[in-house]
Amino acid sequence: MTKNIIKIKKILIANRAEIACRIIRTCRKMHIRTVAVYSDVDRDNPHVLMADEAYHIGHSSPDASYLNMDKIIEIAKISGADAIHPGYGFLSENSHFAKKVQAAGIVFIGPSPEAIDLMGNKLDAKATLAPLGIPMVPGTDKAIVDVNEAIAYAQKIGLPVLIKASAGGGGKGMRKISNIDQMASDIERAMSEAKNAFGDSSVFVEKFVEKPRHIEFQILADHHGNIVHLFERECSIQRRHQKVVEEAPSAILSEELRRSMGATAVQVAEACNYRGAGTVEFLLDASGKYYFLEMNTRLQVEHPVTEMITGLDLVQQQIRVAQNEVLGFGQNDLNIDGHSIELRVYAEDPKTGFTPSVGKLQRYVVPQADYIRVEDGFRQGMDIPIDYDPMISKLVVKGRDRLQAIEHMIKAIKHYQIEGVETTLNFGLFVMYHEAFRSGQFDTLFVEKYFKPDVLLAETEHNQVASLIAVAIYDHIKQLPS
Repeated sequence: MTKNIIKIKKILIANRAEIACRIIRTCRKMHIRTVAVYSDVDRDNPHVLMADEAYHIGHSSPDASYLNMDKIIEIAKISGADAIHPGYGFLSENSHFAKKVQAAGIVFIGPSPEAIDLMGNKLDAKATLAPLGIPMVPGTDKAIVDVNEAIAYAQKIGLPVLIKASAGGGGKGMRKISNIDQMASDIERAMSEAKNAFGDSSVFVEKFVEKPRHIEFQILADHHGNIVHLFERECSIQRRHQKVVEEAPSAILSEELRRSMGATAVQVAEACNYRGAGTVEFLLDASGKYYFLEMNTRLQVEHPVTEMITGLDLVQQQIRVAQNEVLGFGQNDLNIDGHSIELRVYAEDPKTGFTPSVGKLQRYVVPQADYIRVEDGFRQGMDIPIDYDPMISKLVVKGRDRLQAIEHMIKAIKHYQIEGVETTLNFGLFVMYHEAFRSGQFDTLFVEKYFKPDVLLAETEHNQVASLIAVAIYDHIKQLPS
């Protein structure tokens, strides 16, 4: 059934910092008014100053502010907002919130609550997709709450295995188990982490894929039956199972594999009647076989690299879909233009295991060039609060090819001035200079294999010289007549 086109006039952004600022910029471009909400600690943040209206929402703790569903909906009604954009994190994948928003007569800019529920429960997602022939990693078909049952299943499929929280993601409640003697304590620890993070200690056990790469496909779907993928993102550089460096496209996907994985991603979206922007994540093993991992029913942190290679504004597309518009393009209209890399600039100290580094941004100057894009929500003199995720910004670059994108990232990092807190900028340099990354021959264990905090600076400086020589040779070869 064809849906009537609606016109969204005012959007409340149920989020903070850089993603709130990023959504506001698109809303301005679309001539849509914006409403910001803020906690005590965020009172003077850029997203508050950028929005057309701003409302205090509560104390600094997430439970009292950005997770307070009823307060957010109350403010939406008071302000006259006719839509709510959840950004990512917080309530973005909370089906109960999506239902409450819709029940209040407000447009939820995201998929249906049913799609969120289905894809949010990893076991339900597997049960839905397995009959369709979607490749799956061998694992349990039900949530496990008993340690001994988890041990028995792990022994059945053979070590190593991965223990994963059934109620959520982001690396919380996730543990690789390779040692049978530590199995019980590791599973208990994973269950405890899952309970603390999601209020649910249940886990599932799956076979650990050796030398895995984390490849995800961006999906866009409208209310008229049109679904496309916007190619892949490589997200294998991770710490604590959380992404730090992302790029698009992947350095290793052939056109044949890209088509196959993209078609599978579209099939996953079709299976849950998906609408809006979402991401289908896969594990890719060393032999080229891929397995469905999960679907994220929201905008991803790393969405800018996809925007850089496609020329599309994904937030704009989300809003257009929410207005019941038809996608203005098909799969054959989409092409990959160049290469893009993103570094998540966290207020963390890589030399001490990426521990949080809170404090004041005594100096904060972002790099500027036509190939650089910085998504941030901080300014010089602001404090990094301990209440939220420690990400300061997303540093994004584009090049005509992967090598140029790497060199652009190196320049951007070197011109990014941050003083007062430790950051992942130097770690970014380490990655950009490392031969495994530059060659494209790496996997999700990159940090475990190569990163030695005590030699971070020395190795980075050494690799810098080798990198400059390699780039000079590369540029010289490209100028030679063919």
